[in-house]
Amino acid sequence: MRIRTPAVAGMFYPKGKSELQKSINDSFLHEFGAAKSKTKSEKVYGVICPHAGYMYSGPIATHSYNLISNQDFDLAVIIGPNHWGIGCNIATMKDCTWETPLGGVEVDSEAADEITKMTSLVEVDFFSHTKEHSIEVQVPMLQEFCKNKFKILPISLIDQEYDSAIQIGDAVSKLAENKKIMIIGSSDFTHYEPNEFAHSQDKALIEPILDLDVEKFYKILRERRISACGYGAIATTMVACEKLGATRGQLLKYATSGDITGDEGSVVGYASIVFT
Repeated sequence: MRIRTPAVAGMFYPKGKSELQKSINDSFLHEFGAAKSKTKSEKVYGVICPHAGYMYSGPIATHSYNLISNQDFDLAVIIGPNHWGIGCNIATMKDCTWETPLGGVEVDSEAADEITKMTSLVEVDFFSHTKEHSIEVQVPMLQEFCKNKFKILPISLIDQEYDSAIQIGDAVSKLAENKKIMIIGSSDFTHYEPNEFAHSQDKALIEPILDLDVEKFYKILRERRISACGYGAIATTMVACEKLGATRGQLLKYATSGDITGDEGSVVGYASIVFT
């Protein structure tokens, strides 16, 4: 069993266990955090979460994790962009444990085998995941909020195009035939634009996400040249959740790094969205 060691502990989030737990709790209690929101009893199929450093996007991410904390699942399928562009175009992994300061989480090798049989687009490749933060930053949040025992299936995307999102989303949904799954699409939204412009861009892109309209999502993404890094992860999550029975998305919280830090000159947008 290989160990996938943390790549961004000490940078995106603290590398000590108690410091990390405090960071997550502080994000939850932050004015943009989920402390004052209520969990719902309705079925949640998946969520969209940001993946920046916890000091920036942590408060927004807590809204998704707070909502799924009472959901019954034993497999978290975490889909994120491959910022480094290393390894395979679309990669999962198996025979591996992801280590975080909060302990290890096992990769579901059975699910990895299943999805690679369903579609040739997904390959098993450990190397693709070695440096990437978009999936890694989700794991401690899962560990802290969701106390049920679960495994993860990481899926890292270099290829984020429409046809691939449709195919991978369909395959992910079929994993639910044998497992109780939760789908987590990891993405930030507009990058390095003035705060007001980022809000405008992201509002336009979030609308088709809430309507589960993948074609319109890609159309707006292209037409407005919106710099959401994990657009394929968002689309894949939309496809999978709709196939599983989701009828709508709900925006739990949106804010930018500028809203959180006060530096509004060049910001990154973050959203927590849930599919029910």
